[in-house]
Amino acid sequence: MHICVLGQGYVGLPLALRAAEAGHTVTGYEPNRQRCAQLAAGSSYIEDIESTRLQDLLGSGAYTPTDDPEDLKGFDVAVITVPTPLTDRTPDLSCVRDAARELAVRLEPGATVVLESTTHPGTTRDVLIPLLEQGSGLTAGRDFHVGFSPERIDPGNVAWRLENTPKIVAGLTEACLSQVKAFYDTVTDATVPASGLEEAELAKVFENTYRHVNIALVNELSRMAHTLSVDVWHTLELAATKPFGFTKFLPGPGVGGHCLPIDPVYLSHHVKTQHGQTFRLIELAQDINDSQPDYVVRRLQDALSRRFRRSVHGARILALGAAYKPGTADARQSPAVQVVERLRDMGAEVTVVDPYLADDGSREIPFAAAEKDASVAGFDGVVLLTPHAEFDLAQVAVEAAYVLDTRGVMPAAPHVERL
Repeated sequence: MHICVLGQGYVGLPLALRAAEAGHTVTGYEPNRQRCAQLAAGSSYIEDIESTRLQDLLGSGAYTPTDDPEDLKGFDVAVITVPTPLTDRTPDLSCVRDAARELAVRLEPGATVVLESTTHPGTTRDVLIPLLEQGSGLTAGRDFHVGFSPERIDPGNVAWRLENTPKIVAGLTEACLSQVKAFYDTVTDATVPASGLEEAELAKVFENTYRHVNIALVNELSRMAHTLSVDVWHTLELAATKPFGFTKFLPGPGVGGHCLPIDPVYLSHHVKTQHGQTFRLIELAQDINDSQPDYVVRRLQDALSRRFRRSVHGARILALGAAYKPGTADARQSPAVQVVERLRDMGAEVTVVDPYLADDGSREIPFAAAEKDASVAGFDGVVLLTPHAEFDLAQVAVEAAYVLDTRGVMPAAPHVERL
């Protein structure tokens, strides 16, 4: 089949290449011309996608990146994987609407359109379908097929990838569901049919709401444990020995990425604006996690004052990591970036080291080479924000005057404090 994937980011590019490997002819639509040119040159900007894999598919003609919407013509299946960000703390579906309009004028009878972008329940039915029908003059469920299949991409996760992660599929009608499932059966090991579009949409936002709420719980617990002089990390290890009824979550500097800080807001905002109800637990979790970078800064400020009788203003701070999670260059909504910004606002001189976001674009820089202009010992304090494997944490523990470990992974030492 001719498959078009709109958006070639962390979700769209892996799907496009997997579909090409499955035997389809794939057009990867990426309106960002710089990104499109990079793909056309065989250079991947996604850590999980090796450039050699991209080059092989380009060479075979199975995959073609483009920034020209005219190349979307004649598709059998089009999958929308565009961003759904927050603008002024409000869900922004403009990219979904733009993609729908581009597809609508090129939509032919019998084709299938699937939305993968995370959104609130009702988006496929109330936003996507009307745009497709208005622009094409066709009727969804009769002349063409429409579905929703939530993305479950976890950047940097080598165990669970697109092909072996169960894929939820939903359709407007039984015939739509059959077409959507038939496509995803060619690119994933297992599909999970949903009874309706809204159930699939709600499942996606709930998956991340579950994580968001539980992370907020342990972040709040870590603050209380610090007040009580109790080791929260050991407490969580003890609790995790229970073989039933408990799932271990860990505290940290906050939440980041393309899902956790955003997906729960889509759900709570929709419920509030459309139905006048407040999803109280989501909003409380949002408050806690949003305030976690400030808590990290306060802990660092208190430590510098208590240990060295100096203020954050003018202090030389080494921040380890800027991405939102280890092993990736994804810094979207990263709490590490927020911590650095707050420290700089307070007058600290902050050096940020991240081997995946290095100035020269290198993906493999050892810690010693990444360090800018002084040894670790030359800093007043070190804050570990993202525990990339490239960091020599044992070296840091030996050389640093003080370390605030926000991830609970540093070797024990008198001058190392866990969040």
